[in-house]
This record gives sequence, structure tokens and C-alpha cells, in this order.
Amino acid sequence: MSGEPLLARLPHVVQWGDCDPAGIIFYPTYYRWMDAATWHLFALAGYTAARIRAEQVSLPLVHAECSFVRSPTFGDACVVESSVTRFGGKSFTVQHRIVRNDGSEMASGSEVRVWCRYENGPGSPLRGEPIPEALKALFTAGA
Repeated sequence: MSGEPLLARLPHVVQWGDCDPAGIIFYPTYYRWMDAATWHLFALAGYTAARIRAEQVSLPLVHAECSFVRSPTFGDACVVESSVTRFGGKSFTVQHRIVRNDGSEMASGSEVRVWCRYENGPGSPLRGEPIPEALKALFTAGA
């Protein structure tokens, strides 16, 4: 075990639809990318969307923030680097860093999510549960 946090790298190319009329990235695009990166990170740890559904777990978002450093434009290649930086009893924080392929930082942000389970299957109320220690270990041991 390396002790290094699990780091996901999710590449993106800025598409025309990601941009505003000025041709620069439209800020909600960062939030879409961060959400996708969180799911990618969990999949790398073995918690694919199929597994999460089968176990009737959900990861609702309760807080998100993003700081915009500079704006990529149409055609720029970027990567979202993501890792879990905090585990609480039932919640956790995922930190994201968006960088252009030349290494320049475009934005950074974070999400706070809660580990929940459906009471009686999807569509029924969610209840927060303690995050399993085995799950935490997947993200903190460089799985």
C-alpha cells in the first residue's frame, strides 16, 4: 500500500457546445465535468454505476464550488484530476483540478456528497449511512 490517495484523470476536449457566445467555456461545463469525474473516480475504485445501483446506494451532491482561473476555448484539451480529500462519518469531499494539457490550471473545485442508501429501492427515500471503512481504504491507499 502506497498511502497515496487514489487519483482519477478524466480527459476532455472543449466542444463548441461547452462554450458561451464569446467562444470560451461556459462555467456550468466545469460542474458537469466535475460530476463525471467523481463517477469516474468511484468506478476506478470498483464502485461502477452498475454496482452502486445494485447495492441501492446513492451519492447525492450537497455542496459544490468552483474557482475559475483562466478559460479554455473551443478545441482545447483538458483533464480533470480528482481525489477524495476528506471522509466524514456519512459525507465526503472530492477535490477537482482542471488543467489544460500544457499544464496550465483552468479551474479548481470541490464537491461534498453523502453516502446514502434507498430505504426500499430506487425512488424511495434516501437515508445517510456511515461510509464503510473498506470503501475509505480504496481511496486512501492508492488502490
